[in-house]
Amino acid sequence: MYEEWEVTIPSLTGDEMRRAFVFVPEEAQQNPEARFPVLYMFDGQNLFFDEQASFGKSWGLLDYLTEHNVPLIIAATECSHHAEEDPCGGRLSEYSPFSFSDESWGSIEGRGEITMDYYVREFKPFIDAHFPTMPERRYTFIGGSSMGGLMTIYALMKYNDVFSRGAALSPSLEFSFEDIMDMIECAKIGRTHLYMDNGSKEMLSVKRKRAYAEVAAALIKKGVYLESRIIPGGTHSEESWQNQVPFFIEALFYHL
Repeated sequence: MYEEWEVTIPSLTGDEMRRAFVFVPEEAQQNPEARFPVLYMFDGQNLFFDEQASFGKSWGLLDYLTEHNVPLIIAATECSHHAEEDPCGGRLSEYSPFSFSDESWGSIEGRGEITMDYYVREFKPFIDAHFPTMPERRYTFIGGSSMGGLMTIYALMKYNDVFSRGAALSPSLEFSFEDIMDMIECAKIGRTHLYMDNGSKEMLSVKRKRAYAEVAAALIKKGVYLESRIIPGGTHSEESWQNQVPFFIEALFYHL
């Protein structure tokens, strides 16, 4: 079962409407007593259908989850688009926990905390109230790519009482590297699992290699059960991330 509807996040974009998306396994219709873990995700417009995707290519999650009968609910919201037209930085701002400056994008105000506050205080309670979820921390996951991958790591560190597992694909770690390292060092976490990857064709700069390696080491030192992969030929694209779906789904369910 797939549904979408419109929501607002007033603290981010006032009355501007954006879409919310949810996938629920078919088993829910056959067995009203069934309950499922939930994977909350970012960039919801890119997850299910190519015609909705920002760049014309989705992750194909609907087809994969249905074909393989994955017992998992996916819940996501659409990002703010067109950062260059938004004085607050659009998606970059919404999906960054920290303010930063970049040669390409200029100064970006980090409003990731506002985004996660919405997910935890409004979106998750709505999903738990209207869909057959297993609401406990053990069965509540978070995932995304690029800036959404950064937000995944942030959520696991700062909202660890809510999220126990995550999937961070091609996380954007170089923009606020020192802040990320400090966040991990200071985090208080319970048992936490994280799948994290990067495509080999993304790992061309020393800065990106260093950021990925040192964040991975810090997470392991913190006690996170980390599954880290460098994808041969992988790129920073939905096509590449779609190819990793079987890997991060397996990681999310490992020893659940």
